[in-house]
Amino acid sequence: MAEGAQAMTWFDDQHEAFRSVVRDFARRELAPHVDRWEAAGELPLDAVAAMAELGLFGIVFPEEWGGSGGDFTSLCIAIEEIGAVSQSLGITLSAAVGLGANPIHSFGTDEQKAQWLPDLVHGRRLGAFGLTEPDAGSDAGGTRTRAVLDESTGEWVIDGSKAFITNSGTDITSIVTVTALTGPGEISSFVVPAGTPGLVIEPAYRKLGWHASDTHGIGLHDCRVPADHMLGPRGSGLRNFLAILDDGRIAISALAVGCAQACLDLAVAYAKERQAFGGPIGRFQGLAFQLADLAVAVENSRNLTYTAAALKDRGQPFKQAAAMAKLYSTETAVHATRVATQVFGGSGFMEDNPVARFYRDAKILEIGEGTSEIQRLVIARGLGLEAAS
Repeated sequence: MAEGAQAMTWFDDQHEAFRSVVRDFARRELAPHVDRWEAAGELPLDAVAAMAELGLFGIVFPEEWGGSGGDFTSLCIAIEEIGAVSQSLGITLSAAVGLGANPIHSFGTDEQKAQWLPDLVHGRRLGAFGLTEPDAGSDAGGTRTRAVLDESTGEWVIDGSKAFITNSGTDITSIVTVTALTGPGEISSFVVPAGTPGLVIEPAYRKLGWHASDTHGIGLHDCRVPADHMLGPRGSGLRNFLAILDDGRIAISALAVGCAQACLDLAVAYAKERQAFGGPIGRFQGLAFQLADLAVAVENSRNLTYTAAALKDRGQPFKQAAAMAKLYSTETAVHATRVATQVFGGSGFMEDNPVARFYRDAKILEIGEGTSEIQRLVIARGLGLEAAS
């Protein structure tokens, strides 16, 4: 939290204590290794294991499945603090909880939960969420992946492809949940275990940012899963997955807050110590006012994020609040990286400076889990405006 900022009503003493624990963990256990992990270009499973040991993957899940029964606000705090050190690990946590385990917990049968949820909640395994397709990104209802029931074997045969799927190709990935057409205009979802014949994990993407995050395309070629691997009622796949995305938008907003806060902190510290023209560069209004405006934007982002999280925790409608938080916070994060890089000047363009990494990482925040344009569409519709899609 920014220096001088006051904790809002959505943070109690437990939240603040938890933030301190996660912040200390991130700075002590993760930060010294981030550059090495980013250079390697793959998800560091030792970092995942360390986050699992801290219980971060089980924050929001009931104790019966190995979780701690915490609230969504606590998860957002964890994502923010991890993201302030490594956006790659922040999105790994966000996706593992919100997109990997949450669909099983929210829509799975007791048998499905018993089979897959404990490992996901403990962080021993990761789950992935296959909604986006090469020709169906923002238009999630435009899915072309199909599933046909083979009544002779009692199996669903899935054919299609998915794109940009986080946590789908690691050595500890256990499941990929995918959407597929099961009839005209009918989209259902299925749990596809890792290693299922016909499930092809394509080579990892070469990405602008998030270099230490695991991201692959997925092919499904005559991929057969038992009938009891359908997740939720037939035809509920798209509706259920879009509900999952509402949660995810708050989580991405928290990740963006972590990015923006880190850039603000780094830029302010540098502006105080960097000497030019006879004194610290932070004394110049042209720079100081940019940082002052950025401090306001970061606090606004945090307020929007945790207001949305609090609404979810209270069981109140939060779709509009989630869209507002995601839109504002992610655009603030992109702006924060630009300002911080400018403050650092030439050194900010060097890869050994964290602001260069944040600069690369930030752009995807405006795209993943609903672009800024989609958020504006959601907000407009919430205002009763029939905005054209």
